[in-house]
Amino acid sequence: MTGIASTRWMTAACSGWCRAAPARAWTSSTSNHYPLLSRDALEHRLTGYLAIARSSCLSLRGKHVTIHTLRHTCAMRLLESGTDVTVIALWLGHEKLATVQIYLHADMAQKERAIARVTPPGTRPGRYIPTDPLLTFLEQL
Repeated sequence: MTGIASTRWMTAACSGWCRAAPARAWTSSTSNHYPLLSRDALEHRLTGYLAIARSSCLSLRGKHVTIHTLRHTCAMRLLESGTDVTVIALWLGHEKLATVQIYLHADMAQKERAIARVTPPGTRPGRYIPTDPLLTFLEQL
């Protein structure tokens, strides 16, 4: 399951989770009405829901999923959609922008898109492919 299908599955799973669990059971808000869940409590709940999800989604069986994985995935999806890093940092609850940089590293496709935007005029876009003599020289080093 990849791409749009996995996104639809995750959306359906989360919607079902929200309907099945009362808000006070899984919220991590700072509201006085609902207690905060500890990191261990969140991991415990995630483990239970993953067990249920793995029974119907075979691709999840070999994956290590944690709360951090979900936060990182969310942050990367927001970054890929063009959301500003400062907004992502605030949304994740970080006080400092430097904190969010730890797990908002860009993938190679993102880096290539960024480089393509600043390619000097008159140059050919794309990856550099070295000549055979250059490769021979580098291999001898």
